[in-house]
Amino acid sequence: MASEYLRWKFRDLKPDAPPAPLTRRQRWRNWWHYHKGQTIAAAAGLVILADIARSALGLGQVRPDYQIAYVGRDPLPEETAAAVEEAFAVLGGDANQDGQTVVQLHQYLTDAAEDAEYAYANQIALMGDLEDCDSCFFLLEDYETFQVQYAVLTDAEGSIPGAAESPFALNWSDCPALAGQELGGYTQEILGQEIRGDNQELLGPLYLARRGFEAGRSCENPDACDALWNALTKGADPS
Repeated sequence: MASEYLRWKFRDLKPDAPPAPLTRRQRWRNWWHYHKGQTIAAAAGLVILADIARSALGLGQVRPDYQIAYVGRDPLPEETAAAVEEAFAVLGGDANQDGQTVVQLHQYLTDAAEDAEYAYANQIALMGDLEDCDSCFFLLEDYETFQVQYAVLTDAEGSIPGAAESPFALNWSDCPALAGQELGGYTQEILGQEIRGDNQELLGPLYLARRGFEAGRSCENPDACDALWNALTKGADPS
């Protein structure tokens, strides 16, 4: 009786029609509403991982064929630093076979008179360069003091000399392959005044030396660096 009564009571009701199927766009919007946070987080994680992998493998980076370390009290002007890189590039070849000859100059400053923290940071950066075997060539204001501190420069035969021996170093101006190039000039502002100078004159007194390596260690492209050293010092007068 109860079921008959219920059928009679709800005799005019019609069952709900099944929902219309969602369009592709509606399904996408519904999915995005519930999964937006997780998707963004996953994408950000992938970007970070890709960046770490790219940095670790050196992907997308132009690796220099040759690296030079300048060590002195005052920084070289930008035009002078670029001139040094160009002078080396003219004499060097495409050591890593990537279609271009790239030279990178690193500057490490030693004057702690005004900013001891800055000088300390430069010293740490230089130690990192030496530890990682980055620079094979050195431009130095004082090569003897540098050798006493770090003992990494070579003698004339390319070996690291003993404590009682001096490394082999040449003034830039004593190397015809370097001193004979037209390197242009530089502009520098000192105490509010614009100073102009010649790059060859600025570089002339600096010493050119080569890094030596213990057994099992080497810079990148060692054979090409040896060939470049020979080209740099060809016809040089060490007197």
